[in-house]
Amino acid sequence: MTERTATVASRVGLHARPAAIFAEAAGEFDLDITIARQGEPADEAMDAASILSLMSLGAAHGDVVVLRSESDDADAALDRLVQILETDHDAE
Repeated sequence: MTERTATVASRVGLHARPAAIFAEAAGEFDLDITIARQGEPADEAMDAASILSLMSLGAAHGDVVVLRSESDDADAALDRLVQILETDHDAE
């Protein structure tokens, strides 16, 4: 399992525009990628490509989330998704 942590940088958290940007990027990869707030059990993680899942996650600015994939070749995908999460898309 490949895993990365990221701190949500957008001032509104993982809602609306930041969630849409992240979900679209996650959907571009041919991998099953999950997201959960740090400290939550891995079996409660949600589909990272689902905007509804992302918005229901309730991740606020500064929250740490965990991205996971069972794929052995997920390093580049997870690195890209971390970069998206750690960018304040509300400042653009």
